[in-house]
Amino acid sequence: MSGPGSDSPKKPFSPGSLQKPLAILAINKKEEEERREREAEQRRQAEAAAQQQVQARLESPQQPARPGAGDVDAADPMAGMTMADLLGPADQQRRRQAPPQQPQAQEQAKPREVDDFDFDEEAFLAALDENEPIGATGDVVTGKVIEHESDGIYVDIGGKAPGFMPKGECGLGVITDLKNRFPKGMEVQVLVTREQNADGMVTISCRALALRQAWERVRQLEKDGKVVQVKINGFNRGGCTCDLEGLRGFIPRSQLNEGENHEALVGKTLGAAFLEVNPDTRKLVLSEKKAALAARFSELEVGQLVSGHVASIKPYGFFVDLGGVSGLLHHSCVTGGTMRDLREVFQQGDEVKALVTELDPGRGRIGLNTAMLENQPGELLVSKDALLAEAQDRANRARNMMRIQEQNAG
Repeated sequence: MSGPGSDSPKKPFSPGSLQKPLAILAINKKEEEERREREAEQRRQAEAAAQQQVQARLESPQQPARPGAGDVDAADPMAGMTMADLLGPADQQRRRQAPPQQPQAQEQAKPREVDDFDFDEEAFLAALDENEPIGATGDVVTGKVIEHESDGIYVDIGGKAPGFMPKGECGLGVITDLKNRFPKGMEVQVLVTREQNADGMVTISCRALALRQAWERVRQLEKDGKVVQVKINGFNRGGCTCDLEGLRGFIPRSQLNEGENHEALVGKTLGAAFLEVNPDTRKLVLSEKKAALAARFSELEVGQLVSGHVASIKPYGFFVDLGGVSGLLHHSCVTGGTMRDLREVFQQGDEVKALVTELDPGRGRIGLNTAMLENQPGELLVSKDALLAEAQDRANRARNMMRIQEQNAG
Protein backbone atom coordinates (compact mmCIF):
# COMPACT_ATOMS: atom_id res chain seq x y z
CA MET A 1 0.00 0.00 0.00
CA SER A 2 1.43 3.34 -1.00
CA GLY A 3 1.44 6.44 1.15
CA PRO A 4 0.16 9.69 -0.07
CA GLY A 5 2.57 11.64 -2.26
CA SER A 6 4.56 8.52 -3.17
CA ASP A 7 4.65 7.24 -6.67
CA SER A 8 6.86 4.13 -6.06
CA PRO A 9 5.98 1.08 -3.99
CA LYS A 10 7.72 0.63 -0.60
CA LYS A 11 10.32 -2.15 -0.04
CA PRO A 12 9.36 -4.84 2.46
CA PHE A 13 10.71 -4.39 6.04
CA SER A 14 13.65 -6.55 7.26
CA PRO A 15 15.62 -6.28 10.55
CA GLY A 16 19.01 -6.30 8.75
CA SER A 17 18.11 -3.24 6.78
CA LEU A 18 18.21 -1.02 9.88
CA GLN A 19 21.47 1.02 10.08
CA LYS A 20 22.84 3.22 12.90
CA PRO A 21 23.37 6.90 12.19
CA LEU A 22 26.93 8.00 11.31
CA ALA A 23 27.25 10.23 14.36
CA ILE A 24 26.58 7.33 16.71
CA LEU A 25 29.15 5.14 14.89
CA ALA A 26 31.83 7.81 15.27
CA ILE A 27 31.16 8.16 19.03
CA ASN A 28 31.35 4.40 19.55
CA LYS A 29 34.63 4.20 17.61
CA LYS A 30 36.20 7.00 19.66
CA GLU A 31 35.18 5.34 22.91
CA GLU A 32 36.70 2.07 21.72
CA GLU A 33 40.05 3.76 20.91
CA GLU A 34 40.12 5.50 24.29
CA ARG A 35 39.41 2.23 26.05
CA ARG A 36 42.32 0.52 24.20
CA GLU A 37 44.71 3.36 25.04
CA ARG A 38 43.75 3.14 28.73
CA GLU A 39 44.38 -0.59 28.74
CA ALA A 40 47.73 -0.18 26.98
CA GLU A 41 48.81 2.50 29.45
CA GLN A 42 47.86 0.27 32.36
CA ARG A 43 49.94 -2.58 30.91
CA ARG A 44 52.96 -0.27 30.44
CA GLN A 45 52.70 0.98 34.01
CA ALA A 46 52.47 -2.56 35.34
CA GLU A 47 55.52 -3.65 33.36
CA ALA A 48 57.49 -0.59 34.49
CA ALA A 49 56.62 -1.25 38.10
CA ALA A 50 57.70 -4.88 37.81
CA GLN A 51 61.04 -3.86 36.22
CA GLN A 52 61.69 -1.28 38.94
CA GLN A 53 60.99 -3.89 41.58
CA VAL A 54 63.42 -6.38 40.00
CA GLN A 55 66.09 -3.68 39.54
CA ALA A 56 65.76 -2.60 43.15
CA ARG A 57 66.23 -6.15 44.37
CA LEU A 58 69.27 -6.68 42.09
CA GLU A 59 70.94 -3.50 43.34
CA SER A 60 70.47 -4.55 47.01
CA PRO A 61 72.78 -7.58 47.56
CA GLN A 62 72.08 -7.67 51.28
CA GLN A 63 68.56 -9.10 51.24
CA PRO A 64 66.82 -10.95 53.99
CA ALA A 65 66.08 -14.57 53.63
CA ARG A 66 63.75 -15.53 50.88
CA PRO A 67 60.19 -14.95 51.96
CA GLY A 68 57.65 -17.70 52.17
CA ALA A 69 55.73 -18.85 49.23
CA GLY A 70 52.75 -16.86 50.38
CA ASP A 71 54.76 -13.58 50.11
CA VAL A 72 55.92 -14.13 46.54
CA ASP A 73 54.05 -12.34 43.78
CA ALA A 74 52.78 -15.02 41.47
CA ALA A 75 52.87 -12.60 38.57
CA ASP A 76 56.64 -11.96 38.97
CA PRO A 77 58.79 -15.09 38.41
CA MET A 78 61.94 -13.27 39.71
CA ALA A 79 60.32 -12.01 42.89
CA GLY A 80 62.33 -12.93 45.97
CA MET A 81 65.57 -13.85 44.05
CA THR A 82 68.96 -12.46 45.17
CA MET A 83 72.08 -11.63 43.05
CA ALA A 84 73.63 -14.93 44.17
CA ASP A 85 70.57 -16.77 42.90
CA LEU A 86 70.87 -15.05 39.52
CA LEU A 87 74.62 -15.62 39.09
CA GLY A 88 74.78 -19.18 40.31
CA PRO A 89 77.80 -20.84 41.99
CA ALA A 90 79.88 -21.26 38.83
CA ASP A 91 79.58 -17.61 37.79
CA GLN A 92 80.39 -16.42 41.30
CA GLN A 93 83.54 -18.54 41.36
CA ARG A 94 84.73 -17.16 38.02
CA ARG A 95 84.11 -13.56 39.03
CA ARG A 96 86.09 -14.06 42.25
CA GLN A 97 89.08 -15.59 40.41
CA ALA A 98 89.26 -13.38 37.30
CA PRO A 99 90.88 -9.95 37.89
CA PRO A 100 88.97 -6.95 36.61
CA GLN A 101 89.92 -5.96 33.05
CA GLN A 102 89.54 -2.77 31.16
CA PRO A 103 87.26 -2.92 28.12
CA GLN A 104 90.17 -2.16 25.76
CA ALA A 105 92.35 -4.87 27.31
CA GLN A 106 89.55 -7.38 27.00
CA GLU A 107 89.13 -6.50 23.35
CA GLN A 108 92.88 -6.93 22.68
CA ALA A 109 93.03 -10.24 24.53
CA LYS A 110 90.17 -11.69 22.56
CA PRO A 111 91.62 -13.78 19.68
CA ARG A 112 90.51 -12.91 16.17
CA GLU A 113 88.33 -15.63 14.72
CA VAL A 114 88.22 -16.21 10.97
CA ASP A 115 85.20 -18.05 9.74
CA ASP A 116 84.42 -19.44 6.31
CA PHE A 117 83.02 -16.12 5.16
CA ASP A 118 85.78 -13.86 6.50
CA PHE A 119 88.79 -12.61 4.41
CA ASP A 120 92.15 -12.01 6.04
CA GLU A 121 94.16 -9.94 3.53
CA GLU A 122 97.43 -10.09 5.49
CA ALA A 123 97.28 -13.87 5.77
CA PHE A 124 96.47 -14.12 2.07
CA LEU A 125 99.46 -11.96 1.03
CA ALA A 126 101.75 -13.88 3.39
CA ALA A 127 100.65 -17.13 1.78
CA LEU A 128 101.39 -15.70 -1.66
CA ASP A 129 104.90 -14.65 -0.57
CA GLU A 130 105.61 -18.10 0.83
CA ASN A 131 104.60 -19.78 -2.43
CA GLU A 132 106.03 -17.19 -4.83
CA PRO A 133 108.43 -18.83 -7.32
CA ILE A 134 112.09 -17.99 -6.71
CA GLY A 135 113.92 -17.09 -9.89
CA ALA A 136 112.40 -16.33 -13.25
CA THR A 137 114.28 -17.13 -16.45
CA GLY A 138 117.11 -14.63 -16.85
CA ASP A 139 117.32 -13.70 -13.15
CA VAL A 140 120.65 -13.70 -11.32
CA VAL A 141 120.37 -15.32 -7.87
CA THR A 142 122.80 -16.26 -5.10
CA GLY A 143 122.70 -19.53 -3.18
CA LYS A 144 124.73 -22.16 -1.36
CA VAL A 145 125.80 -25.59 -2.57
CA ILE A 146 123.95 -28.27 -0.57
CA GLU A 147 124.40 -31.55 -2.46
CA HIS A 148 126.45 -33.19 -5.22
CA GLU A 149 125.30 -35.65 -7.87
CA SER A 150 127.18 -37.35 -10.68
CA ASP A 151 125.44 -35.14 -13.26
CA GLY A 152 125.37 -31.85 -11.36
CA ILE A 153 124.90 -30.06 -8.05
CA TYR A 154 121.99 -28.75 -5.98
CA VAL A 155 122.03 -25.15 -4.79
CA ASP A 156 119.74 -23.64 -2.16
CA ILE A 157 118.46 -20.39 -3.70
CA GLY A 158 115.69 -19.73 -1.19
CA GLY A 159 112.80 -21.43 -2.98
CA LYS A 160 110.60 -24.25 -1.80
CA ALA A 161 112.92 -26.58 -3.72
CA PRO A 162 116.66 -26.24 -4.50
CA GLY A 163 117.99 -25.24 -7.90
CA PHE A 164 119.79 -27.83 -10.01
CA MET A 165 122.92 -26.97 -12.01
CA PRO A 166 123.89 -29.59 -14.62
CA LYS A 167 127.55 -30.51 -14.83
CA GLY A 168 127.93 -28.89 -18.25
CA GLU A 169 126.64 -25.57 -16.87
CA CYS A 170 129.11 -25.33 -13.97
CA GLY A 171 131.63 -23.16 -15.86
CA LEU A 172 133.05 -22.10 -19.20
CA GLY A 173 135.75 -24.76 -19.22
CA VAL A 174 135.59 -28.49 -18.60
CA ILE A 175 135.11 -29.31 -14.89
CA THR A 176 135.87 -32.88 -13.87
CA ASP A 177 135.77 -32.71 -10.04
CA LEU A 178 132.57 -31.00 -8.91
CA LYS A 179 133.14 -31.62 -5.19
CA ASN A 180 136.45 -29.74 -5.18
CA ARG A 181 135.22 -27.02 -7.51
CA PHE A 182 131.96 -26.51 -5.61
CA PRO A 183 132.33 -27.71 -1.99
CA LYS A 184 129.22 -27.87 0.22
CA GLY A 185 128.37 -24.53 1.78
CA MET A 186 130.08 -22.56 -0.99
CA GLU A 187 128.17 -19.45 -2.03
CA VAL A 188 127.68 -19.18 -5.79
CA GLN A 189 126.01 -16.70 -8.09
CA VAL A 190 124.05 -18.28 -10.92
CA LEU A 191 121.68 -17.47 -13.76
CA VAL A 192 118.22 -19.04 -13.90
CA THR A 193 117.92 -20.75 -17.28
CA ARG A 194 114.61 -22.57 -16.74
CA GLU A 195 111.76 -21.69 -14.38
CA GLN A 196 110.46 -24.08 -11.74
CA ASN A 197 108.82 -27.33 -12.65
CA ALA A 198 105.89 -29.01 -10.89
CA ASP A 199 108.15 -29.80 -7.92
CA GLY A 200 109.25 -26.17 -7.58
CA MET A 201 112.79 -26.83 -8.85
CA VAL A 202 114.53 -24.42 -11.24
CA THR A 203 117.51 -25.01 -13.54
CA ILE A 204 120.50 -22.74 -12.95
CA SER A 205 123.86 -22.14 -14.64
CA CYS A 206 127.24 -20.62 -13.79
CA ARG A 207 128.30 -20.93 -17.42
CA ALA A 208 125.38 -18.87 -18.75
CA LEU A 209 126.07 -16.14 -16.20
CA ALA A 210 129.78 -16.05 -17.11
CA LEU A 211 128.90 -15.76 -20.81
CA ARG A 212 126.46 -12.92 -20.14
CA GLN A 213 129.05 -11.03 -18.10
CA ALA A 214 131.72 -11.63 -20.77
CA TRP A 215 129.50 -10.19 -23.52
CA GLU A 216 128.78 -7.16 -21.33
CA ARG A 217 132.50 -6.52 -20.83
CA VAL A 218 133.23 -6.92 -24.55
CA ARG A 219 130.43 -4.54 -25.51
CA GLN A 220 131.85 -1.96 -23.15
CA LEU A 221 135.31 -2.38 -24.69
CA GLU A 222 133.82 -1.84 -28.13
CA LYS A 223 131.94 1.23 -26.95
CA ASP A 224 135.14 2.70 -25.53
CA GLY A 225 136.99 2.03 -28.81
CA LYS A 226 139.63 -0.10 -27.10
CA VAL A 227 142.29 -2.19 -28.80
CA VAL A 228 142.53 -5.63 -27.17
CA GLN A 229 145.22 -8.28 -27.14
CA VAL A 230 144.03 -11.72 -28.32
CA LYS A 231 145.77 -15.06 -28.67
CA ILE A 232 145.29 -16.94 -31.96
CA ASN A 233 144.20 -20.51 -31.18
CA GLY A 234 143.07 -21.79 -34.58
CA PHE A 235 142.52 -21.05 -38.26
CA ASN A 236 140.33 -21.98 -41.21
CA ARG A 237 140.07 -20.93 -44.84
CA GLY A 238 138.44 -17.62 -43.92
CA GLY A 239 140.75 -16.47 -41.17
CA CYS A 240 141.86 -17.10 -37.60
CA THR A 241 140.01 -17.84 -34.38
CA CYS A 242 140.94 -16.39 -31.02
CA ASP A 243 139.82 -16.21 -27.39
CA LEU A 244 138.66 -13.01 -25.71
CA GLU A 245 137.12 -12.92 -22.21
CA GLY A 246 136.22 -16.57 -22.61
CA LEU A 247 134.41 -15.89 -25.90
CA ARG A 248 135.32 -17.25 -29.32
CA GLY A 249 136.35 -14.47 -31.69
CA PHE A 250 137.12 -14.49 -35.41
CA ILE A 251 139.56 -12.38 -37.48
CA PRO A 252 138.98 -12.54 -41.27
CA ARG A 253 142.04 -12.95 -43.47
CA SER A 254 141.34 -9.56 -45.05
CA GLN A 255 141.69 -7.96 -41.61
CA LEU A 256 145.09 -9.54 -40.88
CA ASN A 257 148.36 -7.81 -41.68
CA GLU A 258 149.73 -11.20 -42.76
CA GLY A 259 146.60 -12.67 -44.26
CA GLU A 260 148.46 -14.65 -46.89
CA ASN A 261 150.22 -16.71 -44.23
CA HIS A 262 147.62 -16.77 -41.47
CA GLU A 263 148.34 -20.42 -40.49
CA ALA A 264 151.65 -19.27 -39.00
CA LEU A 265 149.84 -16.93 -36.58
CA VAL A 266 148.52 -19.75 -34.34
CA GLY A 267 149.89 -19.28 -30.81
CA LYS A 268 150.78 -15.60 -31.38
CA THR A 269 149.20 -12.62 -29.63
CA LEU A 270 147.85 -9.81 -31.79
CA GLY A 271 146.33 -6.42 -31.17
CA ALA A 272 142.79 -6.25 -32.54
CA ALA A 273 139.89 -3.82 -32.72
CA PHE A 274 136.18 -4.63 -32.89
CA LEU A 275 134.29 -4.96 -36.16
CA GLU A 276 131.09 -6.61 -34.84
CA VAL A 277 129.84 -7.52 -31.37
CA ASN A 278 126.44 -9.25 -31.34
CA PRO A 279 125.49 -11.32 -28.27
CA ASP A 280 122.19 -12.41 -29.84
CA THR A 281 123.89 -14.14 -32.77
CA ARG A 282 127.10 -14.78 -30.77
CA LYS A 283 129.20 -13.04 -33.41
CA LEU A 284 132.47 -11.49 -32.31
CA VAL A 285 134.49 -10.25 -35.30
CA LEU A 286 137.84 -8.49 -34.84
CA SER A 287 140.39 -6.75 -37.07
CA GLU A 288 144.14 -6.46 -36.74
CA LYS A 289 144.28 -3.77 -39.43
CA LYS A 290 141.67 -1.65 -37.66
CA ALA A 291 143.69 -1.98 -34.48
CA ALA A 292 146.77 -0.65 -36.27
CA LEU A 293 144.65 2.16 -37.65
CA ALA A 294 143.28 2.98 -34.22
CA ALA A 295 146.77 2.95 -32.72
CA ARG A 296 148.05 5.23 -35.47
CA PHE A 297 145.09 7.57 -35.10
CA SER A 298 145.87 7.93 -31.42
CA GLU A 299 149.30 9.29 -32.41
CA LEU A 300 147.96 11.91 -34.84
CA GLU A 301 146.39 15.32 -34.37
CA VAL A 302 145.15 18.06 -36.67
CA GLY A 303 147.97 20.47 -37.67
CA GLN A 304 150.67 17.85 -37.29
CA LEU A 305 153.34 17.44 -39.99
CA VAL A 306 153.55 13.83 -41.22
CA SER A 307 155.83 12.07 -43.65
CA GLY A 308 155.00 9.19 -45.99
CA HIS A 309 155.23 7.78 -49.49
CA VAL A 310 152.79 7.87 -52.36
CA ALA A 311 151.03 4.49 -52.34
CA SER A 312 148.72 5.12 -55.30
CA ILE A 313 147.56 7.91 -57.61
CA LYS A 314 143.86 8.39 -58.30
CA PRO A 315 142.08 10.98 -60.47
CA TYR A 316 141.01 12.80 -57.30
CA GLY A 317 144.38 12.75 -55.49
CA PHE A 318 147.20 10.78 -53.85
CA PHE A 319 146.96 8.02 -51.26
CA VAL A 320 149.92 8.38 -48.93
CA ASP A 321 151.13 5.50 -46.76
CA LEU A 322 151.84 6.90 -43.29
CA GLY A 323 153.07 3.67 -41.76
CA GLY A 324 150.15 1.27 -41.37
CA VAL A 325 147.46 3.79 -42.34
CA SER A 326 146.75 5.76 -45.50
CA GLY A 327 146.01 9.46 -45.81
CA LEU A 328 144.36 11.19 -48.76
CA LEU A 329 146.04 14.21 -50.36
CA HIS A 330 143.15 15.55 -52.42
CA HIS A 331 144.06 17.31 -55.70
CA SER A 332 142.52 20.55 -54.38
CA CYS A 333 144.96 20.50 -51.43
CA VAL A 334 148.19 19.77 -53.37
CA THR A 335 149.14 23.31 -54.47
CA GLY A 336 147.75 26.79 -54.84
CA GLY A 337 148.96 26.85 -58.43
CA THR A 338 147.50 25.28 -61.55
CA MET A 339 148.27 21.63 -62.35
CA ARG A 340 147.61 19.89 -65.63
CA ASP A 341 148.28 16.46 -64.11
CA LEU A 342 148.92 15.12 -60.59
CA ARG A 343 152.09 13.44 -61.78
CA GLU A 344 153.65 16.86 -62.32
CA VAL A 345 154.09 17.02 -58.53
CA PHE A 346 154.53 13.45 -57.23
CA GLN A 347 155.13 10.06 -58.72
CA GLN A 348 154.23 6.74 -57.06
CA GLY A 349 156.77 5.97 -54.30
CA ASP A 350 157.86 9.63 -53.87
CA GLU A 351 158.32 11.02 -50.37
CA VAL A 352 155.59 13.39 -49.22
CA LYS A 353 155.51 15.78 -46.25
CA ALA A 354 152.10 17.20 -45.50
CA LEU A 355 149.91 18.71 -42.78
CA VAL A 356 147.11 16.69 -41.18
CA THR A 357 143.91 18.71 -41.67
CA GLU A 358 141.23 16.07 -40.92
CA LEU A 359 140.93 13.02 -38.64
CA ASP A 360 137.91 10.68 -38.65
CA PRO A 361 138.68 7.47 -36.71
CA GLY A 362 135.17 6.12 -37.18
CA ARG A 363 135.46 6.21 -40.96
CA GLY A 364 139.23 5.66 -40.96
CA ARG A 365 139.91 8.87 -42.90
CA ILE A 366 142.97 11.12 -42.68
CA GLY A 367 142.99 14.34 -44.69
CA LEU A 368 146.37 15.82 -45.83
CA ASN A 369 147.44 19.19 -47.26
CA THR A 370 150.68 20.40 -48.92
CA ALA A 371 149.37 23.69 -50.33
CA MET A 372 149.46 25.26 -46.83
CA LEU A 373 153.27 24.75 -46.80
CA GLU A 374 153.76 27.02 -49.83
CA ASN A 375 155.00 30.60 -49.37
CA GLN A 376 153.66 31.45 -52.82
CA PRO A 377 150.86 29.69 -54.73
CA GLY A 378 152.38 27.06 -57.05
CA GLU A 379 155.73 26.97 -55.24
CA LEU A 380 155.50 23.20 -54.97
CA LEU A 381 155.53 22.93 -58.75
CA VAL A 382 158.82 24.80 -59.17
CA SER A 383 160.70 24.36 -55.86
CA LYS A 384 159.52 21.06 -54.42
CA ASP A 385 162.89 20.13 -52.86
CA ALA A 386 163.25 23.47 -51.06
CA LEU A 387 159.71 23.24 -49.75
CA LEU A 388 160.27 19.74 -48.38
CA ALA A 389 163.56 20.79 -46.75
CA GLU A 390 161.83 23.67 -44.92
CA ALA A 391 158.63 21.69 -44.26
CA GLN A 392 158.90 21.71 -40.44
CA ASP A 393 159.29 25.51 -40.13
CA ARG A 394 156.54 26.10 -42.63
CA ALA A 395 154.31 23.59 -40.77
CA ASN A 396 154.73 25.58 -37.53
CA ARG A 397 153.69 28.77 -39.30
CA ALA A 398 150.73 27.06 -40.93
CA ARG A 399 149.65 25.56 -37.59
CA ASN A 400 149.60 29.01 -35.98
CA MET A 401 147.50 30.31 -38.86
CA MET A 402 145.04 27.41 -38.38
CA ARG A 403 144.68 28.23 -34.69
CA ILE A 404 144.01 31.89 -35.43
CA GLN A 405 141.37 30.90 -37.96
CA GLU A 406 139.71 28.56 -35.43
CA GLN A 407 139.62 31.32 -32.80
CA ASN A 408 138.11 33.80 -35.23
CA ALA A 409 135.56 31.25 -36.34
CA GLY A 410 134.69 30.47 -32.72
